[in-house]
Amino acid sequence: MNLKIIFIGTPRFGAIVLEELTKSFPPCLVITHVDKKFGREQILKSPEVKIAAENLCLPVLQTENIKSNMEDIRKLKPDLIVVAAFDQIIPKSILDIPKSGSLNVHPSLLPKYRGPSPIQFAIFNGDTKTGVTIMKMNEKMDQGEIVSKKEIEIDDKDSYINLLPRLAELGGLLLIQTIPLFIEGKIKLIPQNEKEATYTKILKKEDGHIDFNLSALEIERMIRAFNPFPSSHCFLDSKTIKIFKASVLKQNEAGPFGVIGKTFLATNNEIAVQTGKDFLVIQELQIEGKKRMKTEEFLRGNLKLVGQVLS
Repeated sequence: MNLKIIFIGTPRFGAIVLEELTKSFPPCLVITHVDKKFGREQILKSPEVKIAAENLCLPVLQTENIKSNMEDIRKLKPDLIVVAAFDQIIPKSILDIPKSGSLNVHPSLLPKYRGPSPIQFAIFNGDTKTGVTIMKMNEKMDQGEIVSKKEIEIDDKDSYINLLPRLAELGGLLLIQTIPLFIEGKIKLIPQNEKEATYTKILKKEDGHIDFNLSALEIERMIRAFNPFPSSHCFLDSKTIKIFKASVLKQNEAGPFGVIGKTFLATNNEIAVQTGKDFLVIQELQIEGKKRMKTEEFLRGNLKLVGQVLS
């Protein structure tokens, strides 16, 4: 099947979907965001979709406002637009340009977890399954009719870092299977049930601040969900402590053993923190101004952290 497809996306999720799609349906154009400056040194970085497209020898168009590229898209007369994790609202006037419309690859089982952070919130909320949904796009965010869907299990050790590529690869494979059937009109589109819809938000740095009044299990899920951004963190005096890996130590008795946030030395040379329920055992951390390290290594020269109260 010879199709003229335009692919639109920006971050890693989109890049992996693009790589899978290109194996069967190489796009005639890849549209992504312009390069941006990051960090204190304001280093200019390209979107991961751009990097993937260039590695695949695909033509790339970068834009700050896709509305301004409507005529570029129209001139190509695409059969289909495919979108995966694009950081701009695409107007209906563009979505309707292709003969067959536009498809979006979304990393959740819609209508659950619409919005920008579905993978993070599936882990944070303790879900045991998630998946990808391919929908026919309309002008409303993640509200289009469902074209196809596939689910996978979430392991209790899964983090955002390792779940994202699994979902992106799954989405790419599902997309390849779906496109021919969709183009030929062999798929019955299913409207989303609005009563079951839930929404996620854009995560900000402050969302990663740990509230030790929560249970150790809730905090441990938060750590897995919010790594690498916004990163789960707490404070000791004026210094920030980022926590990258932790586990749960059950208490033998009900209720907090001591002051919420107080640290103890665990039997395996790790730091245990009193939470609203059970202990959070910190296994990997980074103190502001220091390098990231395992807790056992950190404690060799920093035993003064034991007995302190984190906030």
